[in-house]
Amino acid sequence: MQMKTLLSYIFMLLVLPACSNKEMKATTELSKPETKEEPKPAYSKFSIRENFSTSQLVDEMGLGINLGNALDATGDWINPSSISNYETAWGSPLITKEMIEGYAKAGYSSLRIPVTWSNMMNNAENYRIHPDLLNRVEEILNWTLDCGMVAIINVHHENEWVKKVPTDSEAKKKFTSIWEQLCNRFEKYGDHLLFEPMNEIGYDEIWTPWKGGQTEKARAFGYVNELNQLFVDIVRKSGGNNAKRHLLVEIYNTGLEYAFDPLTKIPDDPAKHLALTVHYYTPPLFAILGNGEDAGWGVGVPSWGTAQEVKELNDNMELLKKNCVDKGIPVVIGEYACSSKNRTQEVVRLFNVSVTEAIYSRGMCPMLWDVQGAGQYERTTSKFKDPVFLEQIMAIPAKYPRN
Repeated sequence: MQMKTLLSYIFMLLVLPACSNKEMKATTELSKPETKEEPKPAYSKFSIRENFSTSQLVDEMGLGINLGNALDATGDWINPSSISNYETAWGSPLITKEMIEGYAKAGYSSLRIPVTWSNMMNNAENYRIHPDLLNRVEEILNWTLDCGMVAIINVHHENEWVKKVPTDSEAKKKFTSIWEQLCNRFEKYGDHLLFEPMNEIGYDEIWTPWKGGQTEKARAFGYVNELNQLFVDIVRKSGGNNAKRHLLVEIYNTGLEYAFDPLTKIPDDPAKHLALTVHYYTPPLFAILGNGEDAGWGVGVPSWGTAQEVKELNDNMELLKKNCVDKGIPVVIGEYACSSKNRTQEVVRLFNVSVTEAIYSRGMCPMLWDVQGAGQYERTTSKFKDPVFLEQIMAIPAKYPRN
């Protein structure tokens, strides 16, 4: 939820209507679509199912939610002596088994677990992650899997150095070390654990829709493509269950409009177990800013839901469906939400339910960005604060049954 999200949104308004058939064809040729297999094999916590596609897994992920502002909380003011100091630094209580079970009991089928690994790391020892952090993530992972949910683990809030990976050998060494450690630690887990390489990586200093030409754009997109390929190569090389683990690869800036840009390249993957991930914070004056909040580039608006705004939402999701899902390319919307600041519960509910349905009805997995205090789920009680929201959200899968 940064300035790049605003830039992406405005760029969509200018460019999407002009996308040509030639551009769509080029993107399709770059990708390696997969087809759904039947019947669906039985799930096991510690195995990767054979003849089970990533599209089938995305179907299985159903409705998803984020464990935001907990294991990803970071800051140089936080006492680094304990993982709990980070976990609670941004307002979350310590995560408990009951909290995770509460998501599953409510009806959620997947949980994204953002993690900032640099919080507890020994740079002098080849970027060795502190055992306490690995143990804590694994504990929460097991709670998630034991509830029957699908889990996603990523590298979060690490943009400053991750962006340097394509051009800086030390940054590449760090990225490689992190993913080698994660692959080694979590290799035994089956296909209800997905890896995601990074979060919201773009190169605005090189290219934006208003700065730089095609050469600069190709360079910026090329760096993200390189990061995705490096990630896939590291995971596959680690072997075991990781040789076939289902993975997310990130679109440039996680921008919806870039999912089918000709410069976006899906990595080569011998397992052919990849899904694309994008984020959705549109329109930014409602989704990113609270009502009346002035960010310099705009002021937050009080409401959402006009016919034009609903059409914009459905048009955007239809573009993803036609250019990705319908071509066998699975898609996970890894984050979406709106600010609840100075807004009624009704308008927040309308937006979140509408976006969820627009995503789910088109065969993609919606994963709500949720944090303690400003979000939908009250972690201290393990219950959702708005029962009407929960009722409306959980009615969506029955309207659009999956295999």
